[in-house]
Amino acid sequence: MMRQAGRFLPEYRKVRAKTTFLELCRTPELAAEVTVQPIDRLDVDAAILFSDILVVFDAMDVKVDFRPGPVVENPVRTAADVKRLRFGDPGDDVGYVMDAVRACKKALDDRVPLIGFCGAPFTTASYLVEGESSRDFVNIKRLIFSEPALFGRLMEDMSDLLARYLLAQIDAGVDAVQIFDSWAGALSPEDYARHVLPHTQTLVSRVKNAGVPVILFARGNANILGLSAQAGADVLGIDWSIGMSDAIDVVGEETVVQGNLDPMLLLGSPDLLRERALAVVEAGRRAKGHIFNLGHGISKFTDPEMARLLVDTVHGA
Repeated sequence: MMRQAGRFLPEYRKVRAKTTFLELCRTPELAAEVTVQPIDRLDVDAAILFSDILVVFDAMDVKVDFRPGPVVENPVRTAADVKRLRFGDPGDDVGYVMDAVRACKKALDDRVPLIGFCGAPFTTASYLVEGESSRDFVNIKRLIFSEPALFGRLMEDMSDLLARYLLAQIDAGVDAVQIFDSWAGALSPEDYARHVLPHTQTLVSRVKNAGVPVILFARGNANILGLSAQAGADVLGIDWSIGMSDAIDVVGEETVVQGNLDPMLLLGSPDLLRERALAVVEAGRRAKGHIFNLGHGISKFTDPEMARLLVDTVHGA
């Protein structure tokens, strides 16, 4: 269901009401509890670790808070800022994530696979430089276009940290990993190919050597879909901005795809949800493999019964 399906469940909200978001991420037993909730309620086919892409900043001594969106205390904007960054050991500095993986595996008891994840180098660096979510990405683009060598060094170090982070999750027991490039669509195809794709390829290549499937999801990727397919991931996530059939035309029928129902359809009528979900399933049959999923994160306003209807519809297709 793309990211934490539990964010809209009443049982998740009950847990969340007793703690902050970061405390929930950093408490392995609670993270495991909310990871398993969607499995129990919805009967989905895999669990995704409850965490956030920015907890990796704990390995960089970068402070981030959620209000509710992420806000970085001291954004990185200059060469001096980049030089001061520490790229530590995720296994130690973010060890609670690995503890959460082990707790999830125990709680799941092999019912379904567990998916770990991280942000892609560009998306993670964008939060680091912008300091929060952005519409125009002026600061990260200024860095790319005015100091491309400095941006490249930052991306190299970020890619290395994220590779070690995912490998630590794999060592802890995850069965697959997903890389979220939420802001890839902020760049033109030319700039994505020149400044971002090589680093994503490096990350994917290092993690694939660990022997678990690697999923790459680039949000807003209709304009760079063919390029993101060159990253080498085992599965390519497709967002809802392009039809599944059109996406397969771009990436080829030998590609395994994931996606791509518009999550807002869960706020509509049951009949429309069934119709559109089955259309995605049918379109996906052309690909080498198709993992049905939403084309972005599920809305917190979703009725759990509609989510269950969606799962049942796909299982029955």
